[in-house]
Amino acid sequence: MANVAFIGLGNMGGPMAMNLAKAGHNVNAFDLSKDALAQVEAAGARACASPREAIEGVEFVVSMLPADHHVESVYLGDEGLVHVLTDKQLVIDCSTISSEAAIYVGEQLQQAGIAFIDAPVSGGVGGAKAGTLTFICGGTEGNVDRARTVLNDMGKNVFRAGDVGAGQIAKICNNMLLSVLMVGTSEALQLGKANGLDPKVLSEIMLQSSGRNWTLEVYNPCPDVMEGVPSSNDYQGGFMVDLMSKDLGLAQQTALKSGAATPMGALTRNLYHGWSQQGHGRQDFSSIFNYLTPISKK
Repeated sequence: MANVAFIGLGNMGGPMAMNLAKAGHNVNAFDLSKDALAQVEAAGARACASPREAIEGVEFVVSMLPADHHVESVYLGDEGLVHVLTDKQLVIDCSTISSEAAIYVGEQLQQAGIAFIDAPVSGGVGGAKAGTLTFICGGTEGNVDRARTVLNDMGKNVFRAGDVGAGQIAKICNNMLLSVLMVGTSEALQLGKANGLDPKVLSEIMLQSSGRNWTLEVYNPCPDVMEGVPSSNDYQGGFMVDLMSKDLGLAQQTALKSGAATPMGALTRNLYHGWSQQGHGRQDFSSIFNYLTPISKK
């Protein structure tokens, strides 16, 4: 078992830290939210007053933060961890941020002799709670293998996409495709409903046909078709619209920089941005289903 610092205990980070504690690791936890910190402490972690306190005496530093500037501040700011981390510690940043930010933070830490990988995750809040996440890593083979000591107790798959920053590229490619599938599935189900079909029956038909996809299998966007998913819980408890919109923005920035053609990604990003602007940013991203309600029923 390892000594681990976990920084960032939101909808994803909290359950991930809890799983590490339940697996027997010694977890030092930090978050600005006292409620989030208390929940993780109740699961067996030690609550810390600052990131610097959390990393004392640990082998691994895991972070799960919202955006580029949060990651850069925690590691590279005036009180950043770069000033106190040692060459015996491995930093594992599980945030979804731009590849440029991941590379920059990695380079600054590596110049100080500190090992770093970016390891964004796929699997959502359900996967975080169940310990079935997929980690998409960027870094040396040695550092990724070393990270498995803790990653394997939070997920079921660990992939190395390439060098530092590659994990972020692979993650935004995956989320762009996921969002396109979610919009397409929602359109199909709304079309069926508008023409008198039972969405549950239609879902079963498509699951056995060429329209089969992940959203139909485990994350149906239509309320009351599938149990245990956000759509059947008023779109609460999942991956927020605002976060998907952020990831789609990252994908479009990356596409523009590389000259890649992503027309479906661009359209989907506009749809999620518009849905957020209507006040649905904190709902699960499958709530885009309601944005596509037939005009005559709105």
